[in-house]
Amino acid sequence: MDQPRVQSLLDRVAISASALCLIHCLAMPLLLLALPVMSSTVLAGEDFHRFLVVFILPVSGIALFIGCRRHKDRRVLAFGGVGLLGLVLTALLGHDLLGETGERAATVASGVILALGHLRNFRLCRRGRCET
Repeated sequence: MDQPRVQSLLDRVAISASALCLIHCLAMPLLLLALPVMSSTVLAGEDFHRFLVVFILPVSGIALFIGCRRHKDRRVLAFGGVGLLGLVLTALLGHDLLGETGERAATVASGVILALGHLRNFRLCRRGRCET
């Protein structure tokens, strides 16, 4: 598989993972209210956030690096870097420093910023700027 295809696939996976994270952060409180038994599942724990970050880091890093190396748009790296840093810091320190609501808000904001970086990366490469 060539690099543009790998980059495109990884951008799509990373955007999907960000969307999954967003849905998780917004839906979990409602699910916990509706189905209290959910609080005992892995989806409600902090480990789920850490798992997502461990999954998202390499996928995002590789996709953003491949695309940026080809199209040289630094805004892609800026969005991606800020989003990834925000997700990592929030996963590691968010609950203790920001509380549950602050952690959720920081995770959603970081995920949206990261997704915007991937969307820009994906669009630039689709326009053919990665071919040069």
